[in-house]
Amino acid sequence: MALGFSTEARSSGDILPIIKFDAKGGDWIKQDRVQGADGTWQKNEEDISPGFKFAADLDNMEVGWLSFASGAPDFHMVRIGDAMVAKPSEEHKQAFRMRIVISGESGPREFSHSAKTVLRVVDKLHDQFMAERSANAGKIPVIEAGTPETIKMQSPQGELRFKAPVLSIVNWVDRPAAMDAAGSTPAPQEHASAPVAPPMAATPPAAVSAGGDLF
Repeated sequence: MALGFSTEARSSGDILPIIKFDAKGGDWIKQDRVQGADGTWQKNEEDISPGFKFAADLDNMEVGWLSFASGAPDFHMVRIGDAMVAKPSEEHKQAFRMRIVISGESGPREFSHSAKTVLRVVDKLHDQFMAERSANAGKIPVIEAGTPETIKMQSPQGELRFKAPVLSIVNWVDRPAAMDAAGSTPAPQEHASAPVAPPMAATPPAAVSAGGDLF
């Protein structure tokens, strides 16, 4: 498989907004943090319909391990192509993390997942990326998220159904300024005892370019 699957505290306002994929229901959800009048940060979620496009920084995506056992995401990641770190615990699952920019938005989001149905799709997406990369030097891929597919699996409890995203590269573009509006990609964790790779950090809104369709 191409992806090789087998710390500093930050305020809520410094963390990149994310996009989530529900591997059971097949929903895409944008999650933003909104600061209330009292200064506290709250999560705001919005469904996004299939068919949207996003630019993805596949060159700098990370792979490794992810656990939600503590109630918060615990990433142990390395830059793709580097040696994988040891599995931190039984609760950790193989995962990826990448920075993306959705068309029409003016800043980056973080997309990560650990479900096997999603890992398989992203693994194939990365194969397409590597096959087309040399013909698109200096550019990054634009990916379209199609209608999710239903995956059926047999278990001792009977048939289980999951949803898998449908992702394909449909274009290549110059790296949008919005991709880097939130600072540099976090340094990878080089070994199991190193600090966990921090969340992809965001810069103040003033550093973000104007919105509009990007691709």
